[in-house]
Amino acid sequence: MTIQQTRRALLLVAFLSSAAVWFGSTTATGQEATGQEASGQNDSGPRTIREFRGKTMGTTYMVKVAGAEAVDDQTLRFSIDAELRRVNDQMSTYLESSEISQFNRSTSTDWFDVSSEFAAVVAEAQSIAEKTDGAFDVTVAPLVNAWSFGPTERSRTVPDADTLKQVMATVGYKKLDVRIDPPGLKKQIPELQIDLSSIAKGHGVDRVVNKLDELGASDVFVEIGGEVRTNGDKPGGPWKVGIQLPDAARDTVMIAHAMLMNEAAGNAMATSGDYRNMYVVDGKRYSHTIDPRTGAPVEHDLASVTVIAKTCMQADGWATALNVLGPDPALAIAEQNDIHTLLVSRTDAKEYQMAGTGILAQYAQAAPDAADNTSWLEALVPIAVITFGVFSILLFAMAIGVVFGRRSISGSCGGLASKTNEDGSTSCSLCSNPSDACKELRDKMAAGKSE
Repeated sequence: MTIQQTRRALLLVAFLSSAAVWFGSTTATGQEATGQEASGQNDSGPRTIREFRGKTMGTTYMVKVAGAEAVDDQTLRFSIDAELRRVNDQMSTYLESSEISQFNRSTSTDWFDVSSEFAAVVAEAQSIAEKTDGAFDVTVAPLVNAWSFGPTERSRTVPDADTLKQVMATVGYKKLDVRIDPPGLKKQIPELQIDLSSIAKGHGVDRVVNKLDELGASDVFVEIGGEVRTNGDKPGGPWKVGIQLPDAARDTVMIAHAMLMNEAAGNAMATSGDYRNMYVVDGKRYSHTIDPRTGAPVEHDLASVTVIAKTCMQADGWATALNVLGPDPALAIAEQNDIHTLLVSRTDAKEYQMAGTGILAQYAQAAPDAADNTSWLEALVPIAVITFGVFSILLFAMAIGVVFGRRSISGSCGGLASKTNEDGSTSCSLCSNPSDACKELRDKMAAGKSE
């Protein structure tokens, strides 16, 4: 290998090494901000983080397990999928064989036997319904279907007044009874149907956390469709959960909340918003959040609601209930029931206003509005950082090449780049052509232009 080839190889190695270091540090920072965790170590020795992903309940799940090396990957994966399958078999309206589908098809007004888990979820839902005067109502299924947000084919058509009147006659949480022992449900009218999509994902998160704890995995991060619950901590500190800006066009994390161990508020978080599942007809926006009291999608300015609770089932249900209520009523109900919540409302096309209670009130007090977060300056900052980083890498690589080459920095052909050969002639260190030849070529080019 020639000296020149050696220098080029050293430059390439220096560049790649510097790039790896720089991009590696940038990626680690991004993961920390969005709740993606890395391996670390605690007092008992090193702990790795294993990650499992899949699909469930019409959405996706992600599970992270820190430590618990005694439990193999296959056991963890099988246990997670098996537990989620049981939840679907009980509460998925997309499965005709599920308990909830069988109950919905039944026209009997006698007690209908269900699993204990199913009854417990409905009981929690009925409790939230009573505390919110029907703003949360799992009998809303016919309205969800009428507005084209259910499991049937979505036509995106607005139902007429007569249709809504007929559907409203079959809706109402007071038309549903639930008992825990023996577990069962009872319809007061044959047409009654229920939909647990506003609380079942949170329940599924709780089930996975509990199952992993039984297996000896006590430090976990479980997320299903954006609903999260943590247990223990990750290597190096607490798990972090991102709260997104309520904008479907961007996945912007505006808050990274640390889920502290033994937090009195709880370690489960759920968010309900109107910015993802919606459609527009004749210029009017229709959200999938249906108000059971009016029979129509909500029209207030509340864009998203985040709730922290002891169980993800509670957080999931309360987030939906508060989102139905609207800004002021939601804040009042949250304070009455000691709910930890962050409410994000639209004030105009570009700004958001935040209000909060409990542990989440801290973010409402200091949070900037969305206009500041999405300004042109913020969009320019990452580009400037990347540009600066690339130029820094190039300069560093050139400096490394100079040190190993043991010569001064060279410039353009025939100028600073020229070097003296063993026979006394000069040549360009960039293109390896004799500098005299470069000069002759330039002279011929100049002569050709003057003719």
